[in-house]
Amino acid sequence: MDIDYEELSSGEIKLPINRSLYLNELLKGIKGTEITKNSKYKEIIKDINKEDFEEIKVPDKLNDVLRYYQKTGFKWLKILDRYKFGGVLADDMGLGKTVQILSLIVDYIENNESNNGERRASLVVSPSSLTLNWQNEAEKFAGGLKTLVIRGTLNERKRQIQDIDNYDLVITSYDLLKRDIDLYKEKAYKFRFVIADEAQYLKNSNTQNAKSIKKINADTRFALTGTPIENSLAELWSIFDFIMPGYLFTYRKFKATYEMPIVKENDQKVTKKLKMLIEPFVLRRNKKEVLTELPEKTITILNNEMNEEQRKIYLSYLARAKQELSEQIEINGYEQSHIQILAALTRLRQICCHPSLFIEGYKDGSSKMDQCVEILEDAIDSGHKILLFSGYTAMFELLEQELKKRNIKYFKLIGSTKVDDRMKMVDEFNENSDVKVFLISLKAGGTGLNLTGADMVIHYDPWWNVSTENQATDRAYRIGQKNNVQVYKLITKNSIEEKIHELQEKKASLANTMLDTKTSFINELSKEDILRLFE
Repeated sequence: MDIDYEELSSGEIKLPINRSLYLNELLKGIKGTEITKNSKYKEIIKDINKEDFEEIKVPDKLNDVLRYYQKTGFKWLKILDRYKFGGVLADDMGLGKTVQILSLIVDYIENNESNNGERRASLVVSPSSLTLNWQNEAEKFAGGLKTLVIRGTLNERKRQIQDIDNYDLVITSYDLLKRDIDLYKEKAYKFRFVIADEAQYLKNSNTQNAKSIKKINADTRFALTGTPIENSLAELWSIFDFIMPGYLFTYRKFKATYEMPIVKENDQKVTKKLKMLIEPFVLRRNKKEVLTELPEKTITILNNEMNEEQRKIYLSYLARAKQELSEQIEINGYEQSHIQILAALTRLRQICCHPSLFIEGYKDGSSKMDQCVEILEDAIDSGHKILLFSGYTAMFELLEQELKKRNIKYFKLIGSTKVDDRMKMVDEFNENSDVKVFLISLKAGGTGLNLTGADMVIHYDPWWNVSTENQATDRAYRIGQKNNVQVYKLITKNSIEEKIHELQEKKASLANTMLDTKTSFINELSKEDILRLFE
């Protein structure tokens, strides 16, 4: 039990409340001894039994949204919070960890409003590629929450952090948090919840990512990760050091007592003991457990924002394109200007992907490519295989450089790939677990391929109509696929991409006509639709 047995001389041992469940498991193994448990102790044990959550009600606005296992997750989080325990929600990627956390925050806000209680913000810390996604998910599932994404210059972030009292959900990245941690400490604000999203970012307890988030003051701390934490005991310790500091002791003691005996000696008794310690505070479900209740294909829009230089180039080109097209339409008429319109739209889309697609010597990077690489690394760490589609084969050359840097094995299929080579790559990708990524040109590989070895699809840039994207997605989502398929669409905010996506949703009938060229898509749009793309 890791206690000081000298305390027994006084007839009493004091233990932290978070040891209750571990103690209960130990007591089950004691035979021939009468054990008396008081009512409070029994209540804690009963409450945190993961099957016994009937009295907890899901917020009304989310009751019809959450799947059964997500409701269980929400109730589990709420019970842990009742006793100010931390927890690790370790569901597999695509099972909705975000919406489970949002449900908890909505429940807190609603209960405080109904009781006229204090209302404090919660803080989510995520990889930079996911901050806007958190805001979008909050708007989609919890429209009443006031959200703030910390971003911009240092002075802008200072003003935002000073204003957090006026928000329900504050979202920042690990990178910005470690730069801004002193601003949070000066504010001396106590958050209601602090959430570490993609908690594998804390796996090294000596990094600034881990040190910074552990300095944030909050009532309750939760960690989210789709990567099985059993892969690294040091990572497990660091995550628990965030959610419940001291629960797994100092790292020095943890290493000597648990990590070394388990890793070096495969000590099953110590392994069982550690499992008993952490089990009450970790909830992990995988897709196969809940597949019958999941949609067979989950589509998620992931937003990104252009970096400063990228944005300057975009706005400069947008202003020039509007002027030139206005003059073109004035002279030749709208119907005779489609080629020029298409060329301008293409340039704007390329800037969103990476300005170096047509600007020679450009060196300032692309926020979308950074986001894509982060997603790929996280997905590979979680055991996924990925199809990555783009309309621009030149984009693959840039992505290949990043994959090679990280020693990620990949295949590439473009228009010039020979038919025999295509089939060899398809077969090997489906069978070879070492090849994690397949880069595929949307036009060259959108049909005719069976790639059920993949369970994730990334659309790097939005195509002109959604039916073409769906056909590409169906390379993985087809007969023979045994896993749920997660689809990510990367969309740059405040750009042509966002407008194309909105237009696709509004004009769903266009997708149903199976249009197969960019030009025909433009032909189907009104003059007003086209000009709105350049706003």
